[in-house]
Order: sequence, then structure tokens, then C-alpha cells
Amino acid sequence: MTLDYLVKDGEYEHIDNETLKRLKEVQGLDSDTRAHVFATIDAFIKAARLKSIAAL
Repeated sequence: MTLDYLVKDGEYEHIDNETLKRLKEVQGLDSDTRAHVFATIDAFIKAARLKSIAAL
């Protein structure tokens, strides 16, 4: 499944152009580098969620 398929006429059609451009660039990276990029993104998302929970 490609990024174009996911964002075309779907729930992700509201993604801004800069984000879409970056995601397309990540998609073109080798698999090891892409895995590192996604691991970093996952870590930031997890930290944001934990911060949100802690604020409750």
C-alpha cells in the first residue's frame, strides 16, 4: 500500500503539503533508515501521550 493510496480521497486528505512532502521523502529512504525515522516519531508520539495523561 502506498502513501498516495492512503491520502487520496481518504481520511488523510487534510494532511498539509509540507507534511505530505516529508512523508513521501521518508517513503523513499532505505528500510533501515525509514525504521529509525518511524521509531523516532513513535517515541515523540508516546512522550506526548504520556505528557497528556500526566496532565490529567
